[in-house]
Amino acid sequence: MKKYILIIFMHFLVASPLMAQQTGIIQGLLTSDEGPLVQATVMVQNTGFGAISDFDGKFSIANIPAGNYKLQIRAIGFATTVVDVTVEGGKTTDFAKEINQDRIGLNEVVVSSSRYELNREDAPSVVSVIGSKILNATQSVTMVEGLSYQPGIRVESNCQNCGFTQLRMNGLEGPYSQILVNSRPIFSTLTGVYGLEMIPANMIERVEVVRSGGSALFGSNAIAGTVNIITKEPVENSWQIGSNFGLLRGDIPDNTLNFNGSVVSEDLNSGVTFYGMKRDRGGFDADGDGFTEIVQLNNLTFGAKAFYKPTELSKLTLDVNAIDEFRRGGDQLELPPHFTDIAEQLDHNIINVGLTYDQFSKDRRSKVSTYGSLLSGTRRSFYGGLGGERTLEDSIAAASAYGLTNDFAGVLGTQFTHNFTGRNVFVGGIEYQGNSVKDEIAGYEKLIDQKVNSVGFYGQFEWKAADKLTLFMGTRYDVVNVDGVYEIGNINRSVDFNNGVLSPRFTVLYELMPGAQLRGGYARGFRAPQAFDEDLHISSVGGEQRFVILANDLEMETSDAFTASLNFGKNTGLVQSNFLIEGFYTKLNNQFQRVNLGEQANGSFLEETRNGSGATVSGVNFEYSISPSRYFSFQMGGTLQRALYDEDEVLFEPEEGTTEFPEITVSEFIRTPNTYGFLAANWTPNKKFTLDLTGIYTGSMVAPLVVNDEAFIELIDTQSFFDVNLRMAYRWQLKNKFSLELSGGVQNMFDSFQSDFSTGPTRDSDFVFGPMRPRTFFIGVKIGNFL
Repeated sequence: MKKYILIIFMHFLVASPLMAQQTGIIQGLLTSDEGPLVQATVMVQNTGFGAISDFDGKFSIANIPAGNYKLQIRAIGFATTVVDVTVEGGKTTDFAKEINQDRIGLNEVVVSSSRYELNREDAPSVVSVIGSKILNATQSVTMVEGLSYQPGIRVESNCQNCGFTQLRMNGLEGPYSQILVNSRPIFSTLTGVYGLEMIPANMIERVEVVRSGGSALFGSNAIAGTVNIITKEPVENSWQIGSNFGLLRGDIPDNTLNFNGSVVSEDLNSGVTFYGMKRDRGGFDADGDGFTEIVQLNNLTFGAKAFYKPTELSKLTLDVNAIDEFRRGGDQLELPPHFTDIAEQLDHNIINVGLTYDQFSKDRRSKVSTYGSLLSGTRRSFYGGLGGERTLEDSIAAASAYGLTNDFAGVLGTQFTHNFTGRNVFVGGIEYQGNSVKDEIAGYEKLIDQKVNSVGFYGQFEWKAADKLTLFMGTRYDVVNVDGVYEIGNINRSVDFNNGVLSPRFTVLYELMPGAQLRGGYARGFRAPQAFDEDLHISSVGGEQRFVILANDLEMETSDAFTASLNFGKNTGLVQSNFLIEGFYTKLNNQFQRVNLGEQANGSFLEETRNGSGATVSGVNFEYSISPSRYFSFQMGGTLQRALYDEDEVLFEPEEGTTEFPEITVSEFIRTPNTYGFLAANWTPNKKFTLDLTGIYTGSMVAPLVVNDEAFIELIDTQSFFDVNLRMAYRWQLKNKFSLELSGGVQNMFDSFQSDFSTGPTRDSDFVFGPMRPRTFFIGVKIGNFL
């Protein structure tokens, strides 16, 4: 027995050093031109080994079997870098590497195309990224001001009285796009109406845009695509305070104060980032008729994002934000709204909380993510006015236009991701989405009490079929229930809609050569019927209310989307360039359309949502970006498209037997230009000075104008616009990382702004198109420990 114990002991003594010699250590130092590269992810490809760089840019990976490997280095805002390394048994491999900034987003890591992290060039669909660079270049106060700097994307303002904005993607209206916050569909029906202008730019790390169908992964309303707002992560200890002061046409003030801060533990296992914004903007009257074209706005936002890592293989993330916003448009803003000719007044209070838990397997090939988000919102509103009259009866009627909306939304889901060998990836999950909204205006006997619930099951497989060929196959099955009561006066409608819908998706990615990808795909999408949506913009002409109800036989709207694209990116040393051309074709089936049912007994107008005969949107997006050095970058892009109905759509239908006004029909989408685009140029000759020139082009479009009390519509061919912005900034580094930055410039420098607004108390407030602001001079200041 003693003999066997001695043999085992001798084997242990001999084998242990031999095993130690068969493994080695990789340690390194990562830097950029701004200093140490903090919280960069370093992975040994095709293994489960990895590490995160610390505050000094250092990292260490131990117990790696001897051999030759490729080390992949990723960091937000920097080019993904792959380095060849050799690990020798019993030795430490040291290296130092300076990582170049990704100035045009060529190798960024994105999540919106596939619901898991991968490089943009490996994504199944083209992913466009709007980062802090373009938000700074355009002096954006909120997210909405920087969204148009991607092909196929256009943001427009639709009302002189309430400032309602919407995102159009590939020619389709706002309700066709899915807005995500940190990949969660928590943008409810209430926040979807005015929420784009509620999100401060200083909370955003980046915005990922995926054009064309995304319902296979994200569910309802992703027909045109998805916009995923990724909020800032705590990376290092930092703080920043900034202020921006603008003058619309040199007269109306727009003042913003914002702050950011992050605190991260020394072991990088916990951290929190927080942000806030206070904005005050006066109402702007462009034509001197006493009525606003840009509404008065007061916004107060606060939020935070925190993480905690219980182990190296798990992470808990908490998101919370609160928004308090007041907006008022019309005339005589100093008076109570029911004493004015026209007023739209909205007071929002919104709170959103989200929690995510991520768990990795030991080899980091598998990940389970469980998440939940809750949103609670309240809106106090007034839509109406005296319509130019001053009688006691008119005042009493106007006082009936106060309303209250309560909104509650929730998302709960779990997702499993597994990375097989050879870059084959499976992702699948289940997700519940619920939204309850009650919108009431007692004086008009108007009520919307609507509950929308859906459960979705989804799965996608990324198959590396060959060295240059990757196939993405996915589908999602949603069970959607809409339970709603819709009342206006003596008209009552109820909807109990319950249906299941399958949304398949298939994409092919072929690598023509290094940096060049050819993509093609098909996706099916859907929209469930609901009356309270971003589509419901309650407008007024002369103070009369407009309300929406659902047709009794309303069916679900579906879509078939086809895309094809060629992308060529080149990264040679400090020179980066990228070219994209993308074709799209989307067929809408049973598309929702609104039909005017005429004036009701209480003076309001009623519109009914019905199914149309179908429509087609097709076109081409293109983009070119180049950065010949670290000092200069240039980007431009645009869209050429057509959006046509299968059968002419009726906008105005005269009463039976009336010959005074003809029927008005359209064959193409209104408010949809066939040509639009953008450009952005940045010159940074040193770390102190920055010059930005940006611009948005909006082509001519057809816009409807209500011209009299009979609601007769005249179709107007609008002019084209070119909105050009200039910004200069100078930065002083006062001590260590403590810096002061002064900026200034002009937005819409040539004052390319609409000049033919509808005027007076009986105006059509929806006759709005073109740039969102006139010429605006601004100055900004920012202090903090930034580089």
